[in-house]
Amino acid sequence: MTTRRALLSAAAILAAAPLRAQPRWPDRPLRVLVGYAPGGGVDVIARMLAEPMRAALGQPVVVENRPGASAMIAAQAVARGGNDGHTLLMAAAGEIAVNPALFKQRMTYDPARDLRPVALVAAIPNVIVVHPSLPVRTPAELVAYARANPGKLSFASSGIGNPQHLAGELLNRMAGTDILHVPYRGAAPALTDVAAGRVSMNFSSLGPALPLITEGRVRAIAVTSRERMPQLPDVPALAETPGLEGYDLVNWFGLFAPASMPDANVQRLHEIVATALQQPDLAARITDQGGIAKPMSVAGFAALVAEDSRKYARIIEEADITPEG
Repeated sequence: MTTRRALLSAAAILAAAPLRAQPRWPDRPLRVLVGYAPGGGVDVIARMLAEPMRAALGQPVVVENRPGASAMIAAQAVARGGNDGHTLLMAAAGEIAVNPALFKQRMTYDPARDLRPVALVAAIPNVIVVHPSLPVRTPAELVAYARANPGKLSFASSGIGNPQHLAGELLNRMAGTDILHVPYRGAAPALTDVAAGRVSMNFSSLGPALPLITEGRVRAIAVTSRERMPQLPDVPALAETPGLEGYDLVNWFGLFAPASMPDANVQRLHEIVATALQQPDLAARITDQGGIAKPMSVAGFAALVAEDSRKYARIIEEADITPEG
């Protein structure tokens, strides 16, 4: 009886005691891993956000580059080793939505299971550029020329399975064309060879392509987003072309957290990023990088990731794309 009375008394004391305060988060510096070399688009965007994140969270935010393996080294580090709640990932569509379909059994992490979408930062449409000697100026003319000259045209990309490659394969499938893919080791040499006339065309991010467009070394034909880009208001979207109305393929950059991160912390990070994207100077800097600042709810971003994962998987399967080409 004494033991039972003591237990009841202890339980009453515990019930009356105030709840222990949750540990403050973050309580030390945050790391944002990037799967690309310094100076690339994802890296630049991550560094743009580091300062507003630091100011809002009261902790240093360190961007750490871990390039390699199609950006999977950085993604795996966050997916598998980010349970301390202080390691985040700034990623593009490739390592999140493309790689699971492209590499399949080689994947060492599952983005849908191991990572949580936090905030969409920027949409990155591609612009189709051609060498000026190619006798086309509109998407319709490009499609007609490609159909009339099967196998004659080629398009460059920065590597097998990246969104630029898949954008070209989607055009082939929807337009019934046979434009040969020529993979390069990086976006710069791919674009350089289009300007030199060694490859017919390129699906390129706007940032590196814009100086060549301005100089007349390449000609902008279309953009791959459903709407025109504000940076190129006179360049039509492929979706404006009869027969290509459903065309829409846009790369994106976004912030991800380990799956174990609590909802409250995810929402706090999301609000910080969304607030930062409303600042005109930051939005303008993203525009200068060839992107479009794209605030979206956590649920909306998660839905976008799921939809694009299915879209990229269909393209990869229908075009029979493998990592070996």
